[in-house]
Parts: sequence; C-alpha cells; structure tokens
Amino acid sequence: MSWRPGTRPARRRDALAVEEPLEIRVRGRSIAVTMRTPGRDDELAAGFLLSEGLIRQRSDVVEIAHCRRGETTNYQNTLNVFLSPAVDVNFEQLTRHVFASSSCGLCGKASIEAVHRHFPPVEPQAAVSARTLLALPKRLRSAQKTFEQTGGLHAAGIFDEDGKLVVLREDVGRHNAVDKVVGNGFLRNHLPFDRQVLMVSGRASFEIMQKALAARIPIVCAVSAPSSLAVEFARASGQTLVGFLRGASFNVYSHPERVLNREAKKRRKIS
Repeated sequence: MSWRPGTRPARRRDALAVEEPLEIRVRGRSIAVTMRTPGRDDELAAGFLLSEGLIRQRSDVVEIAHCRRGETTNYQNTLNVFLSPAVDVNFEQLTRHVFASSSCGLCGKASIEAVHRHFPPVEPQAAVSARTLLALPKRLRSAQKTFEQTGGLHAAGIFDEDGKLVVLREDVGRHNAVDKVVGNGFLRNHLPFDRQVLMVSGRASFEIMQKALAARIPIVCAVSAPSSLAVEFARASGQTLVGFLRGASFNVYSHPERVLNREAKKRRKIS
C-alpha cells in the first residue's frame, strides 16, 4: 500500500532488492556467512578471500561453484571455493582476522598494522583531476540499473584516471559491492587496480579501505562521510581518501597530492 499527501491509500506492486545469506566454504569448511544480493557470488567470494589475505594470485583459485543439489538444503546459497594445493590455509588466523576487521576489539593502530602485514602501502603513481572526481557520482548513479527499480542497493564502481567506468556492482551490503568489483578484477586477471579509482555510494569505512588496499587501489571516493579509522588507515596506507563527493564539492582527507598534482599539471599546460 502506498500513500502520498492529498491522496487516498492505494494498493501497488513494488520491486524489492533481494537479500539472502551466502555461506562461503574453503576446502569444505565454512569460513563466512554474509547477507548479500544473489548474483556474482563468485566475485564476492574472490574479493572477500583476497581482502582477507587468503589468496594472492589468480592461480590460487581452481574453481568457485555453488553446492550441487542434494549436498545441502540451501545449495544455491552455499559456495565452495576450491584452492590450489599449493595454497596454505591457516583457518585459525583467518577467523581472527575476520573478527578483528568486522568488530575490531583492537586499537586502530594495531588493526592497521595487522592489515599491513598482508598488504603494504600503495605507491603514489595515479592522479586524478577535480573535474573527473566531480563527475563520478552521476556516472555511478546512472549505471545502477537495479537501484533504479528498487532504491535499496549500494553500489561500488571502478573508474580509470579519466573517469571511464571499468566495472560496477550493486548489493544490499556496501562491503559486498566492493568485494564484487575487486573479485571481478581478480578473476579476470585485471589486478592490480593501481591506476584506478574506487567510488562507493555510501560512507567509507575501515573495511572498505582494507579491501581497496588489497586490490592496490590508490584513490577511494565516497558520497558520504569516512570514519575516523578509515582516514587513519588511508594516511598510513598511502591512499587518497575523498569524502562527501556530491554536487560541486568534496573533501580530501589524505594524500591530496594525487588531486593537486593533476590540477597543477593541467594549469601548466593551459599557461
């Protein structure tokens, strides 16, 4: 039923974003359950495992497949990741890492150092102009086909330095959307994204910055605010973090030289 001021309540059909659990298994052992929008589950699993430091290169993954009918009652929501025998899996370490990154019982500095043991800071190679940054929210929004129908999904998009969309994914969880674009790059052998920009439709959290670092993404932009730990992480990781990117303005919280240097080069060319 829908209602608007000055009108009578009316029964209408409405499109809703699908939300279902996904269980990820590695070598037959359950390592994570996440609420997600079904679709691109292989990318979600690959991005998640990469950001947790379990896999490093494309050859580490032999196959990603849903359980076969009969193996479990929720076979469509259970995903098996088959790794190369050469990959050493420390399940105990993985469990601690997942817990620390999601509900962080450690201090910020310890959390950042733990991530840097897997992923060192990025190098200052990429640069992007302010004009390109300002165009990203509209380009992200225009590519959100499912959001257009439901209004209930987050989005993450990878753009090149000139603002061209490389890949976009939508999901009820913003972290899942990031996992999917990172996982897409991993499975297609397009990583590292060391000259690309990540744009997210919500806020920037510590986890999103961690996932971006795993993919070697140097510039992360968010429509909303970053958290304090996200800013601290970006500064320590050599990442440029842009927040409140909307309308005709934005804030740069770390390593602004990637934007300032690009603008300075443009001015020199003009003059």
